[in-house]
Amino acid sequence: MSSVSAQQIDKKVLDDDLIQPFIEATVNVLKMMAGIDPLPQPPRLKTTHEAYGDITAIIGMAGDSVKGSFAVSFTEPCILEIMSNMLGEEIKALSRDVSDGVGEITNIIIGGAKAQLAEKGHVIGMAIPTVVSGKGHSVEHVTEQPVTLVPFETPAGPFFIEVSLIV
Repeated sequence: MSSVSAQQIDKKVLDDDLIQPFIEATVNVLKMMAGIDPLPQPPRLKTTHEAYGDITAIIGMAGDSVKGSFAVSFTEPCILEIMSNMLGEEIKALSRDVSDGVGEITNIIIGGAKAQLAEKGHVIGMAIPTVVSGKGHSVEHVTEQPVTLVPFETPAGPFFIEVSLIV
């Protein structure tokens, strides 16, 4: 996977060393679990609390050198395709099972990013994700730090990750 260059990122956005583990873990998890090959777009600063997707999981992280939060927000067509692929049956609407799946995807992404960050000396623990759905819902991160937004494109539509960290 090609790395997104730090020169493409607004200076208030996290540097490559911190954002890249989340991008790589997201791509790896969706390839492995859903057979989807998401294409990350350049990271940018998120300026509102409004979610870009229809269902979002957010999870807090804390450690000796890093604390903050991570969110993944899927548009409805995108998550329905992902969940259909994961479960091997057509999923037609958001449901409790889809919410549970979004939470599980988030846990696995964070686990992958956590392992990569540990290799760089950033040991973090994680909380249990909270899943929220509905058009126009808000996503509130646990820090007042800027939020880095990374859009992803898939054949079924876009989804987004958000990372807010204090290092």
